[in-house]
Amino acid sequence: MCETCGCGDPNSDFRIIKEEDITGQDHDHNHTHDHSHDHNHTHDHSHDHTHDHSHDHNHTHDHSHDHTHGHSHENGRKILVEQDILYKNNLLAERNRGFFQAKDIMALNLVSSPGSGKTTLLEKTIADLSGEIKFSVIEGDQQTTNDASRIKATGVPVVQLNTGTGCHLDSEMISRAVKELKIEDNSVLMIENVGNLVCPALFDLGENFRVVIMSVTEGEDKPLKYPYMFQSSHLCIINKTDLLPYVEFDMKKTIDYALRVNHHLEIYQLSARTGEGMDKWYKWLKANLK
Repeated sequence: MCETCGCGDPNSDFRIIKEEDITGQDHDHNHTHDHSHDHNHTHDHSHDHTHDHSHDHNHTHDHSHDHTHGHSHENGRKILVEQDILYKNNLLAERNRGFFQAKDIMALNLVSSPGSGKTTLLEKTIADLSGEIKFSVIEGDQQTTNDASRIKATGVPVVQLNTGTGCHLDSEMISRAVKELKIEDNSVLMIENVGNLVCPALFDLGENFRVVIMSVTEGEDKPLKYPYMFQSSHLCIINKTDLLPYVEFDMKKTIDYALRVNHHLEIYQLSARTGEGMDKWYKWLKANLK
């Protein structure tokens, strides 16, 4: 159990799937969990149940003893474990950052809830800019290589990180993935995090920028419900604007909420499917390249 966010141990089921092993739609999760638990418990209840009920009611209830039971020890231990996990993660994140800086790599951590359109945004961006920018991609999901297969079809280097029960990527996973990718100098690394607006907010991966993506199908109160993710992000992309005529979504209210949480946040509205508004995202991307 990850003491920091409550998910399964993010490294217990973690595996890297190299580009040459990424195939088409992967529906076979190969969960060979052996549930053949042997419940042959021979509970011996032959112990003597002759409990002595001769209660002596001459109780002198002296409650002067100290009731300060040490419940704070458990909370203290959890806090220390959480601090240790984040401290270790942040140290390695700084190493990742140093590596990226040395090789002039701009690393983007793309975070969102599931179904916001991160992978479609990546596909469209790579298709439109691969002639100008060298890309590589790290795909994060609990299972399958489906998204990595889509990115592989664009022709850029990609590795898949499957976290199993883990609900986020961490800096150690990124460090290991980078060694497999062999990223070129003067390029852009896109890290598509596990779809989750809670846990990934806690973990610095060593990225230069964190980009939070939401869609018009999710509701305008997302920034208020998940404030830390929006607070820790540099850019907010509101995707699927082509669906605005078909959904109840107040764009002005959404932007107001996002800026209330983080007044430094840059916000772009676009549709990765139709390409509308993508020019502003591309302009931001190029402006922040080293």
